[in-house]
Amino acid sequence: MQRFRYRHLSAAIAAGLLAASPASAETLYIKAGRLIDGVSNEVRNGQCIIVQAQRIKAIGACGKVPDGATVVDWSAFTVLPGLMDLHTHLADLGQSADLAAPMKASPAETALVGARNARVTLNAGFTSVRDVGTYRGLTDVTLRNAIDRGDVPGPRMWVAGAYLTIPKGGGELNGVVPNEQLPPDMRLGVAATPEEAAEKTAYLLDHGADFIKTIATGAVLAIGTEPGAPELTPEQLRAIVKVAHSRGKKVTAHAHGAIGIRNAIEAGVDSIEHASLADEATLQLAKKHGTWLAMDIYNGTYIDEVGTKEGWPEEYLRKNRETTDAQRAAFRRAVELGVNIGYATDAGVYPHGLNARQFRNMVKYGMTPMQAIQSATGRAAEEMGRGDVGAILPGRYADFVAVKADPLVDISVLEKIDHVMKGGALVR
Repeated sequence: MQRFRYRHLSAAIAAGLLAASPASAETLYIKAGRLIDGVSNEVRNGQCIIVQAQRIKAIGACGKVPDGATVVDWSAFTVLPGLMDLHTHLADLGQSADLAAPMKASPAETALVGARNARVTLNAGFTSVRDVGTYRGLTDVTLRNAIDRGDVPGPRMWVAGAYLTIPKGGGELNGVVPNEQLPPDMRLGVAATPEEAAEKTAYLLDHGADFIKTIATGAVLAIGTEPGAPELTPEQLRAIVKVAHSRGKKVTAHAHGAIGIRNAIEAGVDSIEHASLADEATLQLAKKHGTWLAMDIYNGTYIDEVGTKEGWPEEYLRKNRETTDAQRAAFRRAVELGVNIGYATDAGVYPHGLNARQFRNMVKYGMTPMQAIQSATGRAAEEMGRGDVGAILPGRYADFVAVKADPLVDISVLEKIDHVMKGGALVR
């Protein structure tokens, strides 16, 4: 390709060039109108970002364009780190009224659906996700690997492999056939004893899981389980945590009820999913231990509206009604207490690509717009223990989103991202 001293391109032209040949530009020079770095509360104007080899090399006041650099002109936009969602289910079919849908779809079909989900999630500006379980065990590992190889477009994925759950618990596909007759890959994480829990933890990590997802209480969207009821025992949870932490891997716990939350925190898990029925004591315990909360405070609205319309099981709708308002009240109190909170939506319960809808609820229930943004950028990276994503800082991956309007004035503008970049390649 002919080399020029520099090429000053509009964002649209740059997008076409970089999407077609992301490796052709050795250096990018990105002009940001307003810059939110994901870790500080400062909004900086007139900043330029130098990108090389997928990473951020430098950030500073705009000046001379480096020789040979491609200019991406986002001077009319607010530029933020690529967004992160810490609770997704990409490698699954999505929620519907058909309880048997996950079993009807083969592992291959599930992976192909996952590829579509990954693409729309990336296009929505979520360049990293923590995928917290699939009924078809290890399908998420396959999808993650395909994205990493460049076979399919999608966000950076950290995957759980399967659910660690008791027999007939909140991580099982209940109510379709006797659970013993489910396909083996749908029961990879079923454990009845602490010894089995430890063995299944080791199995999942040996087969590519990045972290472990435990089911410490019943679930809203699982037949025959109750959100407030503990499931995995404290002994099982401790066995899981011991194995995972010995390998440097994190453990998160699906836990709605206060007893299950307490069991999980005292067992040493790193984060709690949902925390819908958390009381003052459990929130204080989470703060004391530094445990992160991943609270999906948007999708209760979707379940009530769409689930009712589509005829989801009445048991699901009843449990959703019993937890939605309580969860939002617990979220508000957690914000007041300063408990660690990461951005987590449970996308897959509602359509993928709509992940940003939760920002409005986070602001409505107590966060400032900057806190909500940080929960999906720098704070999310902190929860994952990742120093390579989530912030516009030297050395991090060049994952960015750009929006025309100011999200600190209207957080809902993040629902319609104008530009997305992952690892220095423009996605849209």
